[in-house]
Amino acid sequence: MKRAHLVGIGGVGMSALAQAMSVRGWLVTGSDRDLDQRGGTALLDRLRAAGLTLYPQDGSGVRDGADYVVVSTAIESDNPDIQAARTKGVTLIHRAAMLAELMDDETAVAVTGTSGKSTVTGMIGAILEQLGVDPMVVNGAAVLNWATETRIGNVRVGRGPWIFEADESDRSLMSYRPDWAVVTNISRDHFHEEEARALFDRFRQRVRRATIGPLDLSEVRDLRLAAHGCQFRWRDQEVALAVPGVHNVENAVHALSLCVAMGWPLPEAARALASFRGIERRLQWVGTFRGMAIVDDYAHNPAKIAAAWETVRPYYRRVLAVWRPHGFGPLAAMKDALSDLFPALCRPEDRLFLLPPYYAGGTVARTVTSEELAERISARGVAVFVVPDYATLERELQALAEPEAVALIMGARDPDLPLFCRRLAAARAQR
Repeated sequence: MKRAHLVGIGGVGMSALAQAMSVRGWLVTGSDRDLDQRGGTALLDRLRAAGLTLYPQDGSGVRDGADYVVVSTAIESDNPDIQAARTKGVTLIHRAAMLAELMDDETAVAVTGTSGKSTVTGMIGAILEQLGVDPMVVNGAAVLNWATETRIGNVRVGRGPWIFEADESDRSLMSYRPDWAVVTNISRDHFHEEEARALFDRFRQRVRRATIGPLDLSEVRDLRLAAHGCQFRWRDQEVALAVPGVHNVENAVHALSLCVAMGWPLPEAARALASFRGIERRLQWVGTFRGMAIVDDYAHNPAKIAAAWETVRPYYRRVLAVWRPHGFGPLAAMKDALSDLFPALCRPEDRLFLLPPYYAGGTVARTVTSEELAERISARGVAVFVVPDYATLERELQALAEPEAVALIMGARDPDLPLFCRRLAAARAQR
């Protein structure tokens, strides 16, 4: 049995790969900064419960006998596990290349694009599951249909076809040669839009059969939006979703288009899609505090922030928005777009709270701060506040809580964001 050691196994993408490798017969171990710095997370606990062995990130997991060390682009070259692999001559392989190897000779559907990848991947998987296809799904986020107290939910084990999320942020989508693909949309995030468009065009050339999208909503009719779902007609078919927002209508159209292209009748696919319950941290309703709704969302770039904010805004008198940049580099890249976005979104009655950029270690330059962004958007009339920590944020939100308000908590990477949402909701029971 081959053994692979995954560096940063607590990330959603790496944890999904770890589970997929395990069910395919690999002996999987891993390490993660959160294990060393925080003592672990709920996700790491579930990996342990699934039989995976976790090590400190000090090279010991490699020295213990790994055949491969799997890394992502986020892992820096001076990481002790990487150094141990080089010392011992252990093969280093990128996460995407390993996933491509797992899927070799399998029918595969890749879902990529700037936004919506995880949701469309989950939608396709849920549709095929309901149609009795038994897909193998490897996603970049947990699908609520499959998440339990013991299962993360970002993997669904099945015979196939493989449905997987292909990441464009590090260009690793070019590792794959899928049979089918979906490109959800193209906008500026990790690259300028022109660069992203060129990347997706190159990726299309690697797809064996057909690529769906990006699509528009020109065929959508009779759109009816609600706080917790929506309905619409597409190609004369009534579609009902248990997730809200125009962006999820777009996601659904992409998922349905792919399934129809693969040969499934639209009426059957649409009925199956109604079973999809959503993605963890994608406009996830967590609870309330003194009547204030608490919504947790992964939004980390301008398009995703706008989609989340515009989805909740019609149903609440006041949006109390919180955003944590997922790194100093991304904040520097997006500061101009965000300086225009937040003033466009924020009404006079709304409030915006900015946390410091998430920093998990490393040598990144801290050239732009949340304070600088706040100064820019405050000059344009936005009621914005920089909060140094979660304790301060909790006090601010509790003071503003009211039944017609929503606390929209947004950001990626930081594992404390979803924990904060749940702590804020749980405080209600203590009062």
